[in-house]
Amino acid sequence: MARKLFGTDGIRGTANREPMTAEIALKVGIAAARQFIRGAHRHRVVIGKDTRLSGYLLEPALTAGFISMGMDVILVGPMPTPGIAMLTRSLRADLGVMISASHNPYQDNGIKLFGPDAYKLSDEVEAEIERHVDGATPTDLASPDRLGRATRLDDAHGRYVEHVKQSFPRGHTLEGLKIVVDCANGAAYKVAPEVLWELGATVVQVGVAPDGFNINRECGSTATDFMRAQVLAHGADLGIALDGDADRVVMADEKGDIIDGDQVMGLIARAWMQSGRLQGAGVAATIMSNLGLERFLSGLGLSLARAQVGDRYVVELMRERGYNVGGEQSGHIVLADFNRTGDGLIAALQVLAVLVDAKRPASEVCRVFQPLPQVLRSVRFNGGAPLEADAVKKAIGSAERRLGKTGRLVIRKSGTEPVVRIMAEGEDPGLVDQVVDDLVGAVERAAG
Repeated sequence: MARKLFGTDGIRGTANREPMTAEIALKVGIAAARQFIRGAHRHRVVIGKDTRLSGYLLEPALTAGFISMGMDVILVGPMPTPGIAMLTRSLRADLGVMISASHNPYQDNGIKLFGPDAYKLSDEVEAEIERHVDGATPTDLASPDRLGRATRLDDAHGRYVEHVKQSFPRGHTLEGLKIVVDCANGAAYKVAPEVLWELGATVVQVGVAPDGFNINRECGSTATDFMRAQVLAHGADLGIALDGDADRVVMADEKGDIIDGDQVMGLIARAWMQSGRLQGAGVAATIMSNLGLERFLSGLGLSLARAQVGDRYVVELMRERGYNVGGEQSGHIVLADFNRTGDGLIAALQVLAVLVDAKRPASEVCRVFQPLPQVLRSVRFNGGAPLEADAVKKAIGSAERRLGKTGRLVIRKSGTEPVVRIMAEGEDPGLVDQVVDDLVGAVERAAG
């Protein structure tokens, strides 16, 4: 069955337009409850959100859906996505829900679902939920005496803060380090500065004044110029930029140079290998990760396994291979010792632990390999299938021949927005630029 609602990271769209309407959210709540109600015990679901205005629209609709099926709802308010995964397990909930469109602008929103094991749902389970959404009006709504209740968990914030702090090595401190943290005016606007300060850092906090509209606006992990400028302005030792739901992180060293997810994975994998913590003799990444990372890991005797784009596919590959380190170049870093989804704050703390041990500047510690020249561009389209056009297929074939065996080409439709992403890498930066320019032109012409 072709999926209509779910993409690579849950359901996503423009708020108050299908599929991000209160009506659809109500139906998703009913359908997800039907999928996860098993047995006669009192079922519960944890619901969190980021700071978008439309969270006020979707949260009560989802809540009503779950309550109508007899599930108790635990509301935690603004909370990072990994915090919802953690709370789902710690509260022994049957389901976790995060209302967020991650790094997208405020006018978008989304629904991410976690099973009782705190893993994101498989394609098969999502397809089942869609089938229930599309089905007839449910006849199995709870009787009046079996309706669920909604309560608010007042200490959710503190529980997650303590969970994150526990990931930092005992005996280590961030004293003497000045850290810029850009919270993207999103879900981590309270917890991230608090964690860093309690561990001893001098914290410069920015992107911590959400107003419902400014999430990810010229800040956060997809607009890192702001964080980099703050690092230089304050003479900080490190910059940390989270996205709207804090499941991804991009960092900058004291010179303002970017440390992306590939560098973070390489740094943590090497450190954990040296300390005997790395499992499976490898790292799981995606087709977008740089060949430089693959070569670096190979030099350490480690493998790089690649999944399709999406952190849940990385997690599936990690489970299959027995890895405890994985992630995406974009900054989703999954460290299975601590959580079962990307956690930007925990990943940043693992980098900081290496930095503390090294007692050297981030510019000398955090760039573990020289990436091959890589160019990534996006082309927006308004419908149709531009990648199916003969001219585009011909251009792709030509690009692959020009890059040869030492280069790599990835072209894919985004799973979260109407965009074609074109990535090329190779030894010759000029050739890589030209290949991407030619392909962008071909796709734009096909897209009309």
